[in-house]
Amino acid sequence: MSLALSRTLCRIFSRQTTAPSSFGIGGDFPVRQGPWFASVLTLKTSAPLRAEPKKKKKVDPRREQMVRERLRKKLKKLEKVPPELIPIEDFVTSAKCMDDTRVRSAPQLSFEESERRALLLKEWSRYKQTQHRAEMEAVRVAVETQREALEELRLESEELYQAALMPDPLLFPFNRQGPSYTPPKDQYEPPEGKYNNITKIYTQ
Repeated sequence: MSLALSRTLCRIFSRQTTAPSSFGIGGDFPVRQGPWFASVLTLKTSAPLRAEPKKKKKVDPRREQMVRERLRKKLKKLEKVPPELIPIEDFVTSAKCMDDTRVRSAPQLSFEESERRALLLKEWSRYKQTQHRAEMEAVRVAVETQREALEELRLESEELYQAALMPDPLLFPFNRQGPSYTPPKDQYEPPEGKYNNITKIYTQ
């Protein structure tokens, strides 16, 4: 394809250069070839040149050995230096907390508010006392019933009585949530926590 294209271009340029023109001095003189009319001999097609690989530089072995020795010396110096410890700021008490003059005063409550809190505390104490008495009575009744049942079982069979005295491993583990200091509030929505992260990042 490229060979046919080059031949057609050569024919076109050869006709333009040999054709007479009326702009010359005489009719017998042909037009001079300008720089925009290329010669037929300059039109050539060639394959694209490939990139030549870079030539490797000659490395002096002595110089390379010196560079390695320098790196080894630097590594030995770094090994001798002890690692820098990162301070734990959580264990350091702030100077503001060490000030003895800072005393937080109790909030001043009105007489109505103090009386309301005192009555609420008394009511809560009465409720917990009633609950404790009910639990102790239930335990006492259960123990008394168990004792009577064991006495009746002993009269029937001594072997069954001894087997009933064996501890039951299925009773443990026993988990129970203890009473709270104050009763929980109904329809309470805890606020979402917001904080500014001021943690320092240490790099070796």
